[in-house]
Amino acid sequence: MANDTIVLRFSDAKFSYVESKPVLDEVSFGVRNGAKVALMGQNGAGKSTLFKLILGEVKLNKGGIFVTPSDATIGIAKQVIPPEQMELTVRDWFATTFAEKPYNLDKRINDVLNAVNVTTVLTKKVSAHSGGQQARLLLAYALIQDPDILLLDEPTNNLDETGINHLMGYLLEYDKTLIIISHDAEFLNCFTDTVLYLDVHTHKIEKYIGNYLDVVAEIADRIERERQQNARAETEIKKKKAQAEVFAHKGGKLRAVAKRMREYAADDMEESRVDVRREDKTIRSFDIPVQEFPASFNGTVISLPQVGIIKNGQPVTKDVNLVLRRGSHLLIAGPNGIGKSTLLEKIVAGKATGATIGPDIKTGYYRQDFSMLDFEQTAYNSLEEVMAEKDEQQLRSVAAGFLLDGKTLASKIKMLSEGQKGLLAFARLVLMKPGLIILDEPTNHINFRHLPVIASALDAYKGALILVSHIPDFVSKIQIDDIIDLGAL
Repeated sequence: MANDTIVLRFSDAKFSYVESKPVLDEVSFGVRNGAKVALMGQNGAGKSTLFKLILGEVKLNKGGIFVTPSDATIGIAKQVIPPEQMELTVRDWFATTFAEKPYNLDKRINDVLNAVNVTTVLTKKVSAHSGGQQARLLLAYALIQDPDILLLDEPTNNLDETGINHLMGYLLEYDKTLIIISHDAEFLNCFTDTVLYLDVHTHKIEKYIGNYLDVVAEIADRIERERQQNARAETEIKKKKAQAEVFAHKGGKLRAVAKRMREYAADDMEESRVDVRREDKTIRSFDIPVQEFPASFNGTVISLPQVGIIKNGQPVTKDVNLVLRRGSHLLIAGPNGIGKSTLLEKIVAGKATGATIGPDIKTGYYRQDFSMLDFEQTAYNSLEEVMAEKDEQQLRSVAAGFLLDGKTLASKIKMLSEGQKGLLAFARLVLMKPGLIILDEPTNHINFRHLPVIASALDAYKGALILVSHIPDFVSKIQIDDIIDLGAL
């Protein structure tokens, strides 16, 4: 339960990585002890940067960040496990969070693993866990620190329904300060009591009391009030200008009177106009074109006679005898850890048992960790490399539809936010024109405003589609012709 003590305070905070692109501009706000706060904003607005500032990983250009008491601890569950830590064992990975390895490390690890409902062996490598299991490990990594302020960055990514419900129940009982970044509005609405909204246009943070739905309604009402105020002001100014025109046509000294009336009207317009709050941009509607199939194409994009899964910790092969033709959409379902992502990786690599992708079929692959991207490339080069014919105008037009501007295109992919990487991945699919698309949790990191647009594009896609997603509302908007539930095999 929150109280009136302010545990975290930003005062006139200014920050930018480069001078021409501010992230925060004179931002001030406070977070009460025990509050459950949702941090929201458009992809690329700077939410993860705000967490870095709180952790002291980057420093403000101006202003201050104050934590009370000064020795209060801060823990974070990040979006992804750093690549350089993936080959550590679970035990060694958890040990990295301590300056000095505690004597009861194994017990503490097992306690937090139990809290996030994951079973594993401490000598198992982190990389050997599924995306959903890694998401739970990230949360456990933060909990083992027992912080006074817990920061969660997209904690529902890769979690199945059971995992999300377990996390939701845990957070409802959590009695310390929590700040959470998530694009899952339904999830946030269940337990948050405050919203910090980072405006990508003004670089300010607006603070609202209430849950997410309360904030959406309040923002919509505010926008409508501001628009109505400007409409009334413009109507009044038009009347004054009309009166001025009457005097102007009478000639003589009245022309000077008319000029002054026009000037006063312009001044009145400037003084009475209010800045209407700009809503987050939503990506443009888009289509993913299908490749031109070769003359020898027999209608089968991919055949999948068998699938490999993990049952009771052991690999098992099951018969499914599935053929995907042009226009067929397949959903692969199942709990975390059963082998969904591994199956997709093997299909793409041509190592899935018996799976055959038709000759000359272009395959577009969206991996949940974006490892199909070269993080050292610029976003521009990443888009250009998938185009059969280089066309800069088309490239930039498609990129703009996914809110990737010139500065973003010139940036290395490693400098983009996770949400921007996701939008870049979809832009690549549009420019690639594949015959087969394989998507592993494509809603991860993506602003919820964009999801209906993405779902509509996938629903209309005329090639073959294989999808893994734990978001029922997203899946419900997409034509699904076949389902393989790995958990039921």
